[in-house]
Amino acid sequence: MSNEARKPPAQIALKLRRILGGKAGWNGVAVQLAFAAVLGWIAFEIVSNARANLANQHIAAGFGFLRNNAGFDVNQTLISYTGSDTFGRVFVVGLLNTLVVSIVGIFFATVIGFIIALCRLSPNWLLSRVGEIYVELIRNLPLLFQLLFWYLAVLAALPNPRQSISFFGISFLSNRGLVVPSPIGEPGMTAFLVVLGLGIVASFALRSYSRRALFQRGQVIRIWPFVLGLVIGLPLLTTLVFGLPFTFEFPQLKGFNFAGGSRIIPEFVALTVALSTYTAAFIAEIVRAGILSVHKGQMEAGASLGLSRGTTLRLVVIPQAMRVIVPPLTNQYLNLTKNSSLAVAIGYPDLVSVFAGTSLSQTGQAIEIIAMTMGVYLLISLVTSAIMNVYGWRINRSLGA
Repeated sequence: MSNEARKPPAQIALKLRRILGGKAGWNGVAVQLAFAAVLGWIAFEIVSNARANLANQHIAAGFGFLRNNAGFDVNQTLISYTGSDTFGRVFVVGLLNTLVVSIVGIFFATVIGFIIALCRLSPNWLLSRVGEIYVELIRNLPLLFQLLFWYLAVLAALPNPRQSISFFGISFLSNRGLVVPSPIGEPGMTAFLVVLGLGIVASFALRSYSRRALFQRGQVIRIWPFVLGLVIGLPLLTTLVFGLPFTFEFPQLKGFNFAGGSRIIPEFVALTVALSTYTAAFIAEIVRAGILSVHKGQMEAGASLGLSRGTTLRLVVIPQAMRVIVPPLTNQYLNLTKNSSLAVAIGYPDLVSVFAGTSLSQTGQAIEIIAMTMGVYLLISLVTSAIMNVYGWRINRSLGA
């Protein structure tokens, strides 16, 4: 009998496994190297083909086009802009418009989502059914449909400026948008803003101190008189010393439109409402699931201490539920930011509309413009995720997780 035959079956199996494992490891490395080579070849072909096509169309590669004059207007700008400005300026204008609609949409979506979630969990039958109908209706309708509904069926049906809806004679709502008084800065504006900012920071510090005193020593500190003094009293005192910080320019109807004041265009309103209400339906379910993940004994403990249902939710249940809420909530914030690119459907001048749309059609610099647009959305997503991760880390640390 051979030596191999005398070995136990377990030793033979182990030897075969080592041999085959070594071969499989080298085969795996070879496959990965071949795959990397194929990807490199594909990338080289794409770049070469793109360069050849650009050369045939006499289009210069690079980012020099950003210094050329754009030659078109934008109907909403947060910074000064005219048609004679450069494509680089257009990029900044579109980026700021995207950021403002995303930030405003995230704020209202969060507020509406929490309210709807609390309605769904309410013992009141009517509130619970209203919250359920809202969630089931809104989240099952396409976002583009809701956007067009708000823009075409609601805002476009408003009267023209001559028959606009007046609010106390200082603000006017029409199919051209909402016109409101515009603040104009005065010499005391800087001092007013500095004092107001310091008052807000001091108010948050007082709130933090009062919460520590409550949870560590059981001491209840009433801080609202101090907050009123810091946020309202000190700025008013500043106006007495340095004068009024600003005055208002009121809109006036001249011809077929309003002159003066500030105008909120209907495209911005429609996009903000659609993004907020749509995302709020998903946030409501996230918040509801987070609250339900906290043991019901927490509510019973709060009730046994004499706390109302609202106080128990605010101070006991929701802080614990935020550990579950934050990760999926971050995804909804990212989705809202990316969904803002649907603004092109109604003509809101966001980054995709004015830069990846109009600027691309005028310059033909497809590779550069698309790369810049992709980079911006990637950077916004990474920054949003980082902020929410830090917030989640602070929650876990405060809860001792």
